[in-house]
Amino acid sequence: MLVYKVLRRAEWLEFESAGVTIGAAIDRTDGYIHLSTAEQVEETVARHFAGERDLRLLAIDADRLGSALRWEPSRGGALFPHLYAPLHLAGVSWVKSLPFDGHTHEFPDLADPN
Repeated sequence: MLVYKVLRRAEWLEFESAGVTIGAAIDRTDGYIHLSTAEQVEETVARHFAGERDLRLLAIDADRLGSALRWEPSRGGALFPHLYAPLHLAGVSWVKSLPFDGHTHEFPDLADPN
């Protein structure tokens, strides 16, 4: 199963350069890296990244995260994946841009992102 992380361009470039991240400012404050499932990620972007350009969508194989990945209740009681460890670049399956047309972000087909 893939889980997803949204990063701003600068955050992505820092992660790409370092090869590891502890997430964005909100992740550092909360003490874990916020992730989303395919069903949750569009609402996550709408709520927390509305109107932002230059976003990157990272797909991560949840099975490779081991016991550091915990499923915890969040929005409306839904279980969200939270990573209680640094995320390594080697664990990222793919990265895609999220184009913004001035109103909404355009997502790849998460069932077949190629």
